[in-house]
Amino acid sequence: MPARRRTKKDTRTRGQKFIEFIEQYCRVREGQHVGEPLVLLPFQKDFTLEVYDNPVGTSRAYLSIARKNGKSALIAAIALAHLVGPEARQNSQIISGARSRDQAALVYKLAEKMIHFNSSLSKLIKLVPSSKMLIGLPMNVEFRAISAEAGTAHGLSPVVAILDEVGQVKGPYDAFVEAIETAQGAHEQPLLWAISTQAAKADDLFSRWLDDAKTSGDKRIVSHVYAAPDNCDLLDRKAWKLANPALGKFRSIQDIEDFAERAVRDPTSENTFRWLYLNQRVEAFNPFVSISLWNSCSKPPREFTKDLPVYGGLDLSEVKDLTALVLIGSVGGVWQVKPTFWLPGDGLGDKARKDRIPYDVWHKQGLLLTAPGKSVDYEYVANFLCGVFDQYNIQKLGFDRWNFRHLRPWLLKAGFTETMLAEKFMEFGQGFQSMSPALRDLESEILNGRLAHGGHPVLTMCAVHSVVQSDPAGNRKLTKAKSLGRIDGMVALAMAMGVAKSVVVEPQRQYQVMIV
Repeated sequence: MPARRRTKKDTRTRGQKFIEFIEQYCRVREGQHVGEPLVLLPFQKDFTLEVYDNPVGTSRAYLSIARKNGKSALIAAIALAHLVGPEARQNSQIISGARSRDQAALVYKLAEKMIHFNSSLSKLIKLVPSSKMLIGLPMNVEFRAISAEAGTAHGLSPVVAILDEVGQVKGPYDAFVEAIETAQGAHEQPLLWAISTQAAKADDLFSRWLDDAKTSGDKRIVSHVYAAPDNCDLLDRKAWKLANPALGKFRSIQDIEDFAERAVRDPTSENTFRWLYLNQRVEAFNPFVSISLWNSCSKPPREFTKDLPVYGGLDLSEVKDLTALVLIGSVGGVWQVKPTFWLPGDGLGDKARKDRIPYDVWHKQGLLLTAPGKSVDYEYVANFLCGVFDQYNIQKLGFDRWNFRHLRPWLLKAGFTETMLAEKFMEFGQGFQSMSPALRDLESEILNGRLAHGGHPVLTMCAVHSVVQSDPAGNRKLTKAKSLGRIDGMVALAMAMGVAKSVVVEPQRQYQVMIV
């Protein structure tokens, strides 16, 4: 009886089988290498190997990279591997979830093109373009590309879900994402992929996921983040490479060069560049000042002498929120900035955790003062201002009349006279008429390096969050409604600059000012 031939044992790992499938069956769908085998780059191989060969199993896989680094193509390839490749499971369901119908259609079309490029795949997969669905015939696996706009996440039960650009979700919660997560609950070993650029803020959904992966120690979460260092130079090519691992391959260097140079010329484009090209947590909004420009004025300010003319801005806000006082004085042609901030002392730690901002740390460092109790009482602020006027040569202090009516009686009780209030305090409007020239003056001083704020972290936080709103005539003002966080310090700084310029430089300028 002839000896039975031994079958050679397959020693390949799941990750290796996945990579071999992609590179054997998937093709480049466009460009100069169209139709050629799709060869995964080292960063893609490292990521997928860690996902599939995780000894404890992977429940969630996060990949965060800058735009145009092959995110959509990787999603399509992952879908095919689970549809008819080594990861296919009998009668299972796969979905890719995008924020818009167009993005969902893009992923479907990429998978469709890969199928058309390979006759072997074409025989195994049925295409249903009308519903953006693919059916893997050998194992009866169904793939659907769905979108948040269509609201089609309910009623599904995917063992594998791939979220495209989840970084676009604003805030810590999203109904579409939650519907997908809960839909996977029927499976013992579901896998959730999230492939996206960074979210804008630390409190946004994807930021929370990435931070949790970094700090929780959960070995079933695989997280790879490719991002440039915070505050890096816009023209730093090493920083480009860190956020764009496909740079020089299928990621255009010229495209990044062009946008970087434009961002240097136009500071309003910087945040967009940092977000989409450097994969940093920066909102693509209309900022008052870019972070790099703000940081260029971080030279430590000089101390105010007793005879130095000082001007200020006071943003009282609400009694439970951040209150800001910013004083400025010109020394050697440079405006020295001295900010003071208050928050209620009670519950400071809880507020820090809620806002995800280190108020408690800043307080310990002496950078943030706390008022006793659960609010910043006007009596407390009035007594503090009395000490400020005793210490410095205050010429004018700008204020917003909205909350000043509550502060005024406490100022009188603290020792201010009616004459002092009339001479030293100046109502400063928060609308376009007053704020637009003040912002123009402040912007000019920053652009020309005539500001020294010392990199005060609370003031810097306010600067990073500050958003400008424009009217049809091009006038600007800072708007708290559209800003990303607290901007009270920048409002106070703008008022201080506006007051100083109206008194010292252009007393004839028509600010919306009224003597108390």
